[in-house]
Amino acid sequence: MGTPSATEPWGWQFDGHHAIINYFVLGDQVVMTPLFAGSEPAAAAAGKYQGTTILRDEQSKAVAFVNSLPAAQRAKAILSDAKTGNNILTEAWRDNVVLDYAGLRASDLTDAQQHQLIELAGLYINNQAEGHARVRLDEFRRHLNRTWFAWIGKTEPGGVFYYRIHSPVVLIEFDHNRPANLRHLADDPMQPNVEHIHTIVRTPNGNDYGKDLLRQHYLRHPH
Repeated sequence: MGTPSATEPWGWQFDGHHAIINYFVLGDQVVMTPLFAGSEPAAAAAGKYQGTTILRDEQSKAVAFVNSLPAAQRAKAILSDAKTGNNILTEAWRDNVVLDYAGLRASDLTDAQQHQLIELAGLYINNQAEGHARVRLDEFRRHLNRTWFAWIGKTEPGGVFYYRIHSPVVLIEFDHNRPANLRHLADDPMQPNVEHIHTIVRTPNGNDYGKDLLRQHYLRHPH
């Protein structure tokens, strides 16, 4: 979209069934949202890719984080321990969706717990080039006291769950979904399982697709 330029806005888009990347560039600034990644299955059990797994760190580190919380914090973070469907809220057709903050506020965490949350968010933010990721992660840190962590579902290894990291500058969702193309292999095709994962990263407050950078550009440089 547009012509690659050192000064003018341009970008590219990659679309697939379980991979969607929107990449906007303006000078040395980059916005890489919405970003969608997922898989079904989440682990290859056979064939030439046998043993390949996806989104394992995003899953295991989240479980470790929620299980590290003391009872009072867990009570705030866990919205429900029952997960019977798909919970993700910001997939396709939900641009600029307005979500209330929910769960446990990061300002209520200890320094060590905040570090764990930053590391978890970094698994998603660091999917872009190091310099751009560093800028984005620093922005996330600056808004940490206005960041919330929410959980739905089980907390034991192997359980199905959903979680959300929500700040004014980054919105991350992870969700175990109901089986789709592999429902014939599922014990219960109506229940979510660990073999169908969806994740998404967005820039809240209308700033997906580099919209805020583009608005600033047009304000400064009439076209």
